[in-house]
Amino acid sequence: MTKNERRAQIVGTGLIGGSIALALRARGWHITGRDIDAKRAERALELGVLDVVGSDAEAELAFVAVPASALEAEIRKTLRETNGIVTDTGSVKTTVARSIDDPRFIPGHPMAGSEQEGVDGADQEIFDGAVWVLTPTLGSDDFGLRDLQMVLASMGCDVVTMTPERHDALVAIVSHVPHLTAASLMCLADDRALDDAPLLRLAAGGFRDMTRVAAGHPEIWLDICEENRDAIVSVLDEFSARIRNIREIVAQSDRTGLTNLLSQARKARTNLPSRYVRPQELVEVRIPIPDRKGQIANITMLAADCEVNVADIEVAHSAEGERGVLVLVVAQAEVQRFLAVLAGQGYRPTTRELA
Repeated sequence: MTKNERRAQIVGTGLIGGSIALALRARGWHITGRDIDAKRAERALELGVLDVVGSDAEAELAFVAVPASALEAEIRKTLRETNGIVTDTGSVKTTVARSIDDPRFIPGHPMAGSEQEGVDGADQEIFDGAVWVLTPTLGSDDFGLRDLQMVLASMGCDVVTMTPERHDALVAIVSHVPHLTAASLMCLADDRALDDAPLLRLAAGGFRDMTRVAAGHPEIWLDICEENRDAIVSVLDEFSARIRNIREIVAQSDRTGLTNLLSQARKARTNLPSRYVRPQELVEVRIPIPDRKGQIANITMLAADCEVNVADIEVAHSAEGERGVLVLVVAQAEVQRFLAVLAGQGYRPTTRELA
């Protein structure tokens, strides 16, 4: 290991933990990893996913990628064993954020995955273009948050910052209920296939794409549905009402109602956000900030609130000592609404084109 080599700790050497390790190793990091199952950690070492098996007390960043049932205990253990920032990869954030009050812990959730399982399916490109949500609390270390955001962005992630409670409400809509819906459709098709054997042979592209997530490991979803039960039930109630509405539209041959529904869905799908990668589409926003805890988290949450993608982030320290400048790189098409929101919160940003 070279003197200036950055160091990370991976806890849980499965698909996600292994993919994080590979992504960081590809960027020159030294990776130490451990797993409750020693054979999994040794397999990760054998595959070149890890540099060393064990714990690294001097790791700058630690990623805890274990099942929800073991998450809190492993985060606490990692905080004791390491000196740097600790984050996790759990799909539900409120419980763990409320349970662990340590400025070095910044809850996170990479919204990426694969039908592969275990470290043999690990892929360093799995996070390229994927959203990685961070849910800092009021006590989270601001500069640790900044560094974590920059590391994740270097891995190709679209980093979004929000509160743990908001995260759980939103992922119930875009991840948890879609998975349950796909599972229900798959079970419906499977049950009907018992009476009509060719049915599954007719399941072409559209059906396969829509139900792909149903191939996920069941045990993971048991924990998710337990921890995010209230948000999931609320979304299921709203979804059920919408399905009943669609049923009435179809039953009554309401062509106007069906056209409106399908047009709204088509427009919303077409307008899903995309990432900005060309320099001429980016603007640097410089925001003077006081030397007060929570400023970085607050501003990046404002960006998420007004649907502004942050492509890069850094802090420039002021010689005066009491203030600094937070520098965000955002899409040119989004900068005006971001500036308006910042001004409304009392900030005085300036901008500079990158190209």
